[in-house]
Amino acid sequence: MVQYTFLLLLTVTILAFGSCGSDYSPKPEGYFRIDFPERDYTLYENDCPFTFEYPSFAKVIPDSSVNAEPCWLNIDFPGYRGRLHLSYKEVDANVNIFIEDARKLAFKHTVKADAIDESMFFDHEERVFATLYDISGNVASSIQFYATDSTGHFLRGALYFHVQPNKDSLAPVIDYFREDIVNLIETLRWD
Repeated sequence: MVQYTFLLLLTVTILAFGSCGSDYSPKPEGYFRIDFPERDYTLYENDCPFTFEYPSFAKVIPDSSVNAEPCWLNIDFPGYRGRLHLSYKEVDANVNIFIEDARKLAFKHTVKADAIDESMFFDHEERVFATLYDISGNVASSIQFYATDSTGHFLRGALYFHVQPNKDSLAPVIDYFREDIVNLIETLRWD
């Protein structure tokens, strides 16, 4: 019996030490490959006092929520479960209030955000002055912005995805749509 126990113990020990030297490690969790369409833009023109370019595969629809105001829009990205909410306000010597509200809405994500970076856009000829907030981390809205001419128009935007926030799996999609949002800001014109 002692000899049997000794052989069993010796076998287990050899197997335990032998298995420690292998190069096997579990694979990290992977994500599906995401294919994006080639960039192509369509000009948005309507009764609203602004125009801009948006991705041709996207759909611009009026905001139908209870509190929606005229010229509040949603740009839906079919197949990506994403939506860019746009809200427009006329400025009447209250642009500072709108800017502060937009800043507060972006910085509400501070609790979950890893970082919040601001990028400024200035087009003096077209009178488009904008700030874009890149909010990194597992947050509900990774990109927000506002644009104004500081005297008559104010447009705020926020990108949302209808999925559980996961910065790793959403990163390529956010990066892709960030370029489209920058294009929207750079092509924004006031009427």
